Amino acid sequence: MIAVVLGTRPEIIKMSPIIRLLRERQEDYFVVHSGQHYSYDMDKIFFEELELPLPEFNLDVGSGTHGEQTAKILTGTERVFEQEKPGVVLVQGDTNTVLAGALTAAKLHIDIGHVEAGLRSYDRRMPEEINRVLTDHVSKYLFVPTPEAKNNVLLEGISTDKIHITGNTIVDSVQHNLKIAEDKSGILDDYCLKRGEYFLVTAHRQENVDDKFRLRDLLKALEALHEEYSLPVVFPIHPRTRKRISECQLEVPRGITAIQPTGFLEFLILEANARLVLTDSGGVQEETCILRVPCVTLREHTERPETIEVGSNTLTGITPEEILLAVGTMLGRGTNWTNPFGDGRAAQKIIDSIHNG
Repeated sequence: MIAVVLGTRPEIIKMSPIIRLLRERQEDYFVVHSGQHYSYDMDKIFFEELELPLPEFNLDVGSGTHGEQTAKILTGTERVFEQEKPGVVLVQGDTNTVLAGALTAAKLHIDIGHVEAGLRSYDRRMPEEINRVLTDHVSKYLFVPTPEAKNNVLLEGISTDKIHITGNTIVDSVQHNLKIAEDKSGILDDYCLKRGEYFLVTAHRQENVDDKFRLRDLLKALEALHEEYSLPVVFPIHPRTRKRISECQLEVPRGITAIQPTGFLEFLILEANARLVLTDSGGVQEETCILRVPCVTLREHTERPETIEVGSNTLTGITPEEILLAVGTMLGRGTNWTNPFGDGRAAQKIIDSIHNG
């Protein structure tokens, strides 16, 4: 039996091809939703959009400190695993849900499969970096998306027989869902947006939004971007970011279209039709690369260096000067880069690797 553990919307998106394939093959599996970022009820729309069955278990751990979240997920997954006795636990990415699910499985002597293993920013200030490193080192199966990710874990002494290059399941997910999104979503009309004539922004990482002065600089930079290009700047504001803007007594500037977080299909349409995307999200760096939309990453380091190498992405600080320079650089490039994240068959390769031992 395979247990799929997830807790955030990016994990739902990236695990969806695996869940769909397990269901199609009539495999013995179940899904545990930790509820790390949002309530379980708020995430139901993602399962519905992606045509997935609802999870059999939800822990509803909610927000909290890293220690509080991790402890609650450890307790909840331990109870579920002892009851259901899975043979393999699959986790994806670098969240507290990933680390807690993997640690629980390791202590119960259950094999762990880490989907999207081997990513490294080499910035230990990021809690995500700690989570992904520790998870890799307790996993039996490391499903790495690229040869570069494989090399990262080989350099840390992990045995090559644990490592499987599968590509990234985000390619599977984008390919499967883009046509569905185009048929269903009217979000461009809802906000009077024209294809290729707006910027899209996401920002939620603590290094950007928990520092009042960095958050203030980011908002000023978005205002300068609107003034420089006379284009709308669409900003689906993450709850964490909205809360910090209010706490810091800041305001979203003129020219910024602040909207509520969207479902995956709507966001996919916003990404695919943007002139350029600015983000601090790892997943968005991958999605824009796949969709051939230029990306500016609002960070000093990235665990997706492949996007930099192929030319789909660049790193920058968050001052107006830095962002305008980065945007100008990316808009001056072509979009004829090669997608480094695989052929859209990552889920199949992952499940086959588990069955082949």
